Amino acid sequence: MAAGRGALARSVTDDTMHSPISLPLAPAPVPAPRTWTADIGLRIRRHFLLKAVGTTAFTWLFFIGYFHLLRNPAFPVTVMPLTALDHLIPFQPYTLGAYLSLWLYVGLAPGLQLTFRELVVYGLWIGALCLSGLSLFYFWPTQIPPLSIDVTGFPGFAMLQGVDAAGNACPSMHVAVAIFTAIRLEQVLRDARTPALLRVLNWAWFAAIAYSTLAVKQHVVLDVVAGAVLGMAFALPSLRWRPGRRFRGDSPHVGADIIGHH
Repeated sequence: MAAGRGALARSVTDDTMHSPISLPLAPAPVPAPRTWTADIGLRIRRHFLLKAVGTTAFTWLFFIGYFHLLRNPAFPVTVMPLTALDHLIPFQPYTLGAYLSLWLYVGLAPGLQLTFRELVVYGLWIGALCLSGLSLFYFWPTQIPPLSIDVTGFPGFAMLQGVDAAGNACPSMHVAVAIFTAIRLEQVLRDARTPALLRVLNWAWFAAIAYSTLAVKQHVVLDVVAGAVLGMAFALPSLRWRPGRRFRGDSPHVGADIIGHH
């Protein structure tokens, strides 16, 4: 019996010595969050061709409706009244560049949408904005008062007057689309945690576009105010109802996108 107990003790000791020892597992390394430059770079590359072609096609479709209503008003045209501020702002031809830069500016926000679903939902919101503006032009055609300025001596203005005539004035779709873009671009820059300077430049660009509509005498103050209200009426709800927001360092997974509140 004693010999058996000794053999059993030796067996238990040998098993203990040769059994694996459980060690605490080291925590899995947490992936470092993307820098803001990497985040913006990823957004630019994702669906780049679709964004470029889609934005161009969308703009052309809008202009087809815009110019049709401009040349074929369905109801009597209302001339927008001038305000005291309109009289204070002189004609400033050098702001034409800012006015035309809208067509570059409007491509920034859709160009920085991360996923296909975000891009589609963005397009639906701005599409609804443009359709609302065209509907207003149909039921309430407007124009600015006749210009008392001879613009023939200023490069580019003869073409501008020939293409974008004084009609379809209120609300200013130039301002409506610009403020929609500014608000959505502000959100993208915040999500990517870019330097504050880029967000300041975003709003400065918007302000230059809005001011230029008055300085080149394509709109009056009431047009600009109405355009800003129309743009915000779609931009602010679009921030609440959009595909689920991701944070830096998250892996973009399209299947996880949901429409949610923020």
